[in-house]
Amino acid sequence: MSPQAFDAACRALPAATMDIQWGDDQVYKVGGRMFAVTSPAGGCSFKVTDIAFAALTQDGRARPAPYLARAKWVRFDDLAALDDAEAADWLKTAHALVAAKLTRAQRRELGLGRRGCQGPPMGRARPPSRR
Repeated sequence: MSPQAFDAACRALPAATMDIQWGDDQVYKVGGRMFAVTSPAGGCSFKVTDIAFAALTQDGRARPAPYLARAKWVRFDDLAALDDAEAADWLKTAHALVAAKLTRAQRRELGLGRRGCQGPPMGRARPPSRR
């Protein structure tokens, strides 16, 4: 995956923003929370599920991301070695994982549904009062 394709995949996600932090790193966020990072050296990091973290780190495809491994982030040292479709799918998952941790009010404000995707706002209809 090229840096341009990574950027496009991240920016295509609902309510995603990009900031430059820590020198020249591109940090992608949803609701002010990080879900992916690329570095000028050509690597990338993003949040994954517990199962994906175990699978990717045990088979050697990725390594635990420095400072973020306990939050189940993985680091790929060579962005160019990643398959575009597979990486885009991981980024969607990372976005959804982080968006799901936002408050209902934040998701509503950003136009995000239950899983971090566009859709109806979170919340349940309350049953009518029986008083």
